Amino acid sequence: MPLPKLPTKPAALLSVQDYPKAEAGKAVKPRIAVVEPITRNKEVAPQARNKPVESRKTDKAPAENSRAVADKPAKPADTRPKSSTSRAADKSGTTKLFVLDTNVLMHDPTSLFRFEEHDIYLPMVTLEELDNHKKGMSEVARNARQVSRSLDALVGDIVDDQIDHGIPLSKLGNKDAKGRLFFQTKLQNADLPEGLPVGKADNQILGVVRGLEAETPGRPVVLVSKDINMRIKARAMGLPAEDYFNDHVLEDTDLLYSGIQQLPDDFWIKHGKGIESWQENKHGTGYTYYRLSGPLVPTLLVNQFVFIEPKNGEPAFYGQVTQINGKTAVLQTLRDYGHAKNSVWGITARNREQNFALNLLMNPDCDFVTLLGQAGTGKTLLALAAGLAQVLETKTYNEIIVTRVTVPVGEDIGFLPGTEEEKMGPWMGAFDDNLEVLNKSDSDAGEWGRAATQDLIRSRIKIKSLNFMRGRTFVNKFLIIDEAQNLTPKQMKTLVTRAGPGTKIICLGNIAQIDTPYLTEGSSGLTYVVDRFKGWSHSGHVTLARGERSRLADHASDVL
Repeated sequence: MPLPKLPTKPAALLSVQDYPKAEAGKAVKPRIAVVEPITRNKEVAPQARNKPVESRKTDKAPAENSRAVADKPAKPADTRPKSSTSRAADKSGTTKLFVLDTNVLMHDPTSLFRFEEHDIYLPMVTLEELDNHKKGMSEVARNARQVSRSLDALVGDIVDDQIDHGIPLSKLGNKDAKGRLFFQTKLQNADLPEGLPVGKADNQILGVVRGLEAETPGRPVVLVSKDINMRIKARAMGLPAEDYFNDHVLEDTDLLYSGIQQLPDDFWIKHGKGIESWQENKHGTGYTYYRLSGPLVPTLLVNQFVFIEPKNGEPAFYGQVTQINGKTAVLQTLRDYGHAKNSVWGITARNREQNFALNLLMNPDCDFVTLLGQAGTGKTLLALAAGLAQVLETKTYNEIIVTRVTVPVGEDIGFLPGTEEEKMGPWMGAFDDNLEVLNKSDSDAGEWGRAATQDLIRSRIKIKSLNFMRGRTFVNKFLIIDEAQNLTPKQMKTLVTRAGPGTKIICLGNIAQIDTPYLTEGSSGLTYVVDRFKGWSHSGHVTLARGERSRLADHASDVL
């Protein structure tokens, strides 16, 4: 069930004196005063902390106070762990000077232009480390080279003395970057605590931050680093340090779009005025459509699934939003893939979310599908069954292409011999397991028939590596990207832009199982595409909730 909305104003507290004594024949109302909420980010003044609650009431009349609170909606609290220096600068409106660690630039090469009106300072050690990491074909080396090219374009045509006054970051066309870029042009004489090795790069950057604080006493200087230990060392020395937040699509992954919305039981009562209904035959199946308007329509998105499951014995309603025009929406009924007559390659939906997912996977108008869910929810099995049905039965697509990120969970087992497909074989154990399940579903074919079917299926499934995707174009292919939570947003863009005419892309993953270093739930490429593609008429997303693998796997997911 959806959670209730958060309150927009603080609760009213009543003291004992606010309850007047009632006289005979007269109705009285208590005097309500709105008390200012105490937030965690703001410290209560010492004199206010010692006062009793009733003495901290505002001086205005109760009616004026309540009206003022109602007119001003509560702002969502910033959940990012900012340093106290940053919070003080935000409150006073002064611009900050961010000292960037090398790992920030190598993690996001566009981070130079993502600090809005604030200035950026690059120590000489950062440039040295960028130079050391620019060689090679890895993602880190590519990012280091991209940062070096951006810096070269910024300093290419400046006068010699302009580098001391700062280079405008907006000169390359990035209008959001209103700050300036400063380089370390002289040696910073800062005393570090005894015992810290002076030659280490991290300690030299900490010395630069301390030296800048001494040089510019009125300017907030903040270190930005992706290295947790670096931030801990900085805070231990009394220096402000923060993580780099701008690569996060969402601060809280609980707010990620689920693709499903439960409608209230009185939905048809509130939205039934002037409703239109008709039937259409689409892709060989009859669907019923409803055009309606009402207060819930602005909260819906195209291709979002909606359902009503009344508890009074009435039949449930499962639908999909196909159009939204202003305050009017069109809902379409679904095909019931839970029934054996609508089975996909012998597979039927076992729960509500799997039925939603199969409606997306079997819809040829939906070019991009993302499926999220924990282990055992059936993501791979549903995608593979839908792919086989549309390649071998309806011949909508030519072949299935399967790819995934080759990030090991434990220690690597070394180089693998053979061709590209043979090297990718050990990574595709999940697909082999699901193919076994799909082959066993045909019990009438016999041993020889199953072997022939398996050879036919193998000939239509190609296993490809991500390393050779750049520059390719897939035409009429059913592309499955497994373990997509381990992809960066840049890698995800590279893959999705490979789609040619008639290609369908399926992204599968569980953002709670990320194995790629420096990648979090909020900055994963899978989170990125789910958030960016929501509401597009040719894409859909479903978060699978219930595990259907076995009772042992379900219990292990809950208790371990």
